[in-house]
Amino acid sequence: MISHIFIGITDHTRAHAFYSAIMDELGYVLKFTEPEKSWSGWFEEGVPRPLVVIGKPFNGEAMSAGNGQMLALLAKNRKLVDAAYAKAIALGGRCEGAPGLRLHYHPNYYGAYFRDVDGNKICVCCHEAE
Repeated sequence: MISHIFIGITDHTRAHAFYSAIMDELGYVLKFTEPEKSWSGWFEEGVPRPLVVIGKPFNGEAMSAGNGQMLALLAKNRKLVDAAYAKAIALGGRCEGAPGLRLHYHPNYYGAYFRDVDGNKICVCCHEAE
């Protein structure tokens, strides 16, 4: 259903370092990075799509975080949710909801929410029982 998600950034070096650390925690792999074009993309090894791509807006306009938009990254277990959230906060992300069960979604939904270094809302979640 989804080919790729593109997340707008303001500074490639800073955003690449932030997302590389989060993707490493979750076990996702860097597919490409082209700093001269200010973009990078990650994927699940062995699965060509979907991609998560960060980059400066193609129209050359200033990046702005959307209200109501969020990228939710899937974690294989709850420990990875905790680790990715901790890494995001350590790297300058802002808390939007500490790791924990969200029973209003379903009994096994364990998620954490944060804003990246550019203000984009990110969720890391696991749908599996502990």
